[in-house]
Amino acid sequence: MALTFDHPGERAAADPIKLLAIRETPLSVDEVFRVVGDDASGGTTLFVGTVRNHDGGADVDGLGYSCHPSAGAELRRVAEKVVANHPVRALAAVHRVGDLKVGDIAVVVAVSCPHRAEAFEACRRLIDDLKHEVPIWKHQTFSDGTEEWVGAC
Repeated sequence: MALTFDHPGERAAADPIKLLAIRETPLSVDEVFRVVGDDASGGTTLFVGTVRNHDGGADVDGLGYSCHPSAGAELRRVAEKVVANHPVRALAAVHRVGDLKVGDIAVVVAVSCPHRAEAFEACRRLIDDLKHEVPIWKHQTFSDGTEEWVGAC
């Protein structure tokens, strides 16, 4: 007897993009995890990016994120591309702008899919494309008084 997987839960949801935002306020991992909950999903992958205390061999005191006015539209385009290429049941992505301290959450993305491998792959694509294609820039301040701008795209 051959097994077939023709259940509707094996396919992408009709409207899987649940939350996209660029915010000046602290981000909530719980909020993002909650909105990607889906009874047909066997795998949910969540990535949390935080401000680390070093970069390129130098100590980081803090950083600020800023974005181009088109960043929201570009974030949607990236999410739609992930949804078009993976069986996504639910997707969320939020990025912080403004001044952040070491340890603060800078970005949270999550994807739910029918199976774990699909969820890992879709989440990886989402965060990688967000960082490379959405016009959000990072201004780092180092302990030695130097600073640098890092362009995400």
